[in-house]
Amino acid sequence: MKDSNKDNQVNIELSEEISSGVYSNLSIITHSPSEFVVDFVQLMPGLPKGKVKSRIIMTPNNAKRLLKAMQDNISKYEKNFGVINDVEPPTNTPLNFGTPTTQA
Repeated sequence: MKDSNKDNQVNIELSEEISSGVYSNLSIITHSPSEFVVDFVQLMPGLPKGKVKSRIIMTPNNAKRLLKAMQDNISKYEKNFGVINDVEPPTNTPLNFGTPTTQA
């Protein structure tokens, strides 16, 4: 008899460089019929422009899975630590960076 848990396991490697992560305080999301592109931007006070620190490209199906996973994790976070206040970005912050203005 097969162990179904072993069949579902995936071995994922996390390099030391990637494990430290990058700071991002703005994300810009664009899409085409075949992919979603999420740019994670670092926008620092007093600097004239933001810098894309990471870009993730995924299929629409994976984007929807990510949305559901984020909703689930935010719900769990808020049950443990309280509601996350949704703060509007300042109106004087430029958000188009030469791309469509979709943001998150």
